[in-house]
Order: sequence, then C-alpha cells, then structure tokens
Amino acid sequence: MFEGQPKGLYALALANTGERFGYYTMLAVFALFLRANYGLTPAMAGTIYSSFLMFVYFFPLFGGMLADKFGFGKMVTTGIIIMFAGYLLLSVPLGGDKVALIVMLCALLLIGFGTGLFKGNLQVMVGDLYNDPQYADKRDSGFSIFYMAINIGALFAPTAAIKIKEYAETALGYSSNDAYHFSFAVACASLIVSIAIYYIFRSTFRHTEGGKKKADKVQAAASAEPELSKEETKQRIVALCLVFAVVIFFWMAFHQNGLSLTYFADEFTARSSEGLQAMCFDVWNLVAVIFIVYALFSLFQSKTSKGKTISAVVIVAALAFLCLQYDADGSVSVSAPIFQQFNPFYVVALTPVSMAIFGSLAAKGKEPSAPRKIAYGMIVAAAAYALMMFFSIGLPMPQTEPGPDGSPVAMHVADVTPNLLIGTYLILTFGELLLSPMGISFVSKVAPPKYKGMMMGGWFVATAIGNQLVLVGGLLWGVVPLWVCWGVFLAVCLAAAVFMFVMMKRLEKVC
Repeated sequence: MFEGQPKGLYALALANTGERFGYYTMLAVFALFLRANYGLTPAMAGTIYSSFLMFVYFFPLFGGMLADKFGFGKMVTTGIIIMFAGYLLLSVPLGGDKVALIVMLCALLLIGFGTGLFKGNLQVMVGDLYNDPQYADKRDSGFSIFYMAINIGALFAPTAAIKIKEYAETALGYSSNDAYHFSFAVACASLIVSIAIYYIFRSTFRHTEGGKKKADKVQAAASAEPELSKEETKQRIVALCLVFAVVIFFWMAFHQNGLSLTYFADEFTARSSEGLQAMCFDVWNLVAVIFIVYALFSLFQSKTSKGKTISAVVIVAALAFLCLQYDADGSVSVSAPIFQQFNPFYVVALTPVSMAIFGSLAAKGKEPSAPRKIAYGMIVAAAAYALMMFFSIGLPMPQTEPGPDGSPVAMHVADVTPNLLIGTYLILTFGELLLSPMGISFVSKVAPPKYKGMMMGGWFVATAIGNQLVLVGGLLWGVVPLWVCWGVFLAVCLAAAVFMFVMMKRLEKVC
C-alpha cells in the first residue's frame, strides 16, 4: 500500500492533515453554534452553513487559475495565511448581535478564499508527483493515501471541538455560546503546524510547485506529458464536466452530515450509550481499531519474521487496550457533533481494505474504471438514505420551544438508537471511497496539461454547488416528515447514478 510512493506525497498529505483537522474541528459544531448563538431557524442556519461550504469549494476555481499563472506553491502558502486570519477572527467571542454576525460572515469569507488557494492547488501538486513514469501506476493508490491522511485530521476534530468547548465552560467559566469560539481557535494552531510541515519537507515536492509565470508552467507540463490535439482536449474537458455534474448531487447528500444529520443526532438520537456501543464514542478506541486493521494487513503482507512479529504485538496490544476500556455497565453521554467522527474513522480504517479489493481486481484485469466507481458510489449513497428513510417512518416532526431570550430552541423529541447514524455513516463512507479519491485522481489524470489548475478548480466548483444545495436539508427540516426529507436525497443520488451509466462509454473513452 505504502511502498513505491514518492516521498513528497507524505509531506503534502501531512500538511493537508493539519489544515483539515482545524477545518473539521470548526465544522463539527458550526451548525449548532449558528442556531445557539444567533437564534437562527434551521433553514437560516442551513443557508449560512451551506453557503460557507459552497465558498470553500468554489474559490479553488480562482485559486487554480492564479496558480496556473503564478505557481501552485505560492498560492498554497498565501492560502494558509489568509485562512489563519479568518479563523483568528472567528475565534473572538463578540456575542450574538448583528455586528457579531457580520464579523462572523467576514471571517467565513476569508476562510473560504484561503481554502480556495490552498486545497485544490495542493492536490494538483500531489497529482504532478505521478507524472514521473516510475510512479505513474501508483496514482490511484497515492490519492487514496492522501485522502486517508485528510481524514486522520477529521477523525480527531469532533472530540477536540467538544472537549475544548467543555473546558472553556467548566474551567474558564465562559458561557455556552462563547465557549464555541475556543473550538474555532484550534484551527489557528493547526494551520501553524501545517505550514511548518510544508516548509520543513519542501525539498521532496518543490519540483511540483510551478513557476512564477504561466509560460513556465505550460512548458513544464508539456515536457512531462504529451501535447494533446484540440479535439482530444475538448473530449477530456467534456468528460470532466459530465463527472462534475454528477458529483454535485453526491456532495449535496453527503454533507448533510454537518446539517440535517446533525440535527437528527441532536433532536432524535439517544443522548447516552452503554456497553459495547458506548466504546464507539471514544476516539481512542477507534484509533485502536485502526491499528488492528493496519497491523493485520502488515501481518499477512510482511515478508520478514520481524515484521510479522511487530504486527502481532501491535494487534495484541490494541486488543488488550480495548478489553481494558470495556465496561459492560458503563454509560457515556452522547453529544450530537461526536457522530461526525465516524465518517473519517471509516475512511482511515477502510482505505487499505478498499485498496486491497481494487488491487486484486486490477491484477485480474477486472478493476472498474474511475467513472464506473463514481457511479457505484452514487448508488451506495442512495442506500444510506434508504436506511434513514426506512427507520424514520413514524417518527414525530421536529419541534422547538422558546429559549430564555425568546428565540426558538430545538427540542429532543425521540431516543433513536445511535446505531442508525453509525450505520448510515458507514454506508456513506463506502460511497465516498468509491467517488471522492477516485474522482480527484481522474481529474489529475484526464485534465489537459494546460488547464490542470482550472480543471481541478472545476472539481471543487461542482463540490461547491453540491454544498450550496446542502441547504435543502435545512429547508425541509421541520416542514416535511423526516422520511420525506431523506427520500429527497435518495432520489437525487439514484438519478445521478442513472445519468452516469448512460454517459459511461463517453467517460471511459478518455480514461
């Protein structure tokens, strides 16, 4: 899995891990913060939340255009600085009046623009590591590793957000609403770590940073890849645009994890857990499971007795840790944001499984193409919402009650087992692993050399549109029965999958 990869992959992946940790720490509590601090309705909070996600993924289009002219490395560094300013502004507790709301929106704009300069261009640099013929066949696995690293940061984010908020409330005496800002401050620290990693290991990927002038960039790309005819260029751009059109609906459904699925966790899911289920809500237990998965792969793949012994020791130690953690009669409280740790946990734990499956299929000449994997991912996402739809039949409508200041406060109206959301996130993660890393790899492979930055930006624009459509979950919340809400996302995922299969021949032609 990790053998034969360029060294620059790990440096870029770790730099991205730090940035993503801060981003997801903020995102874990953001929707709840909007409702609690400003007294917003679910629809308005959803609109702000989805608009922020939209900007985060829309600005990479401009970031890619700027990078095509000035170089990827310069845009990555500039993006980190701008993001830092945004998170710093968001960390200041200013209350819940209109001035505070305006400052918060300005902070979101800075974070979105900085992410636009950073995120897409860093991924282009990862793709360019594989222009070297000796690494060409490692591209898909490389992006899977890169994607896994992103989720290592996201795995610890919900726990960090909750713990730092609780610390601000209990130890420092801040109000519940002001305490949210301490969760946002974590992102500032993580960006410092991210930029430090980037510059310490810069020598391993500096050749991918690009020149200061567009002419230099074009020349470098042309020397690495064969020049395409106008017709080939057109075919590739059209194929990419078709993929972009489909992934819009995946992200519309997937990013409900921070909005309507978080509302469901807050208002309909049991607030305590016992026994074996309770262990799922401790991030260190999940880390132990990850160690077991990777050690098992190492145990069977290692070619030396020393390697097998080390793997066996790790497995035994992790199992012993889990046994000590188990308390049959113990009960833990369950906070809504904590459910967001399950998606990154599944990504990290299942990535080697996914790579092993596709590696085996590739060896037999039966590995699905990237477009076909994306279509399968849409079907899997639809299955996740089919599960939510089935178990939401008969549940009451969401309800609110007046808070201390008269603003509406969400009520807890049911105690659905946490296993429903845990299972839903598992299924959504299978869909994500089929679609997201493969989609990014497809873009980096198919994009014409002259337009790599812009095409990677196009991937993020599609993600941005999907994220803007996330607001549908907020608009439907409390207006229609829950099963209807989930049915909408089921329908759009299935429709997108059908469209993908209809266009499959055209898409596979450019692979």
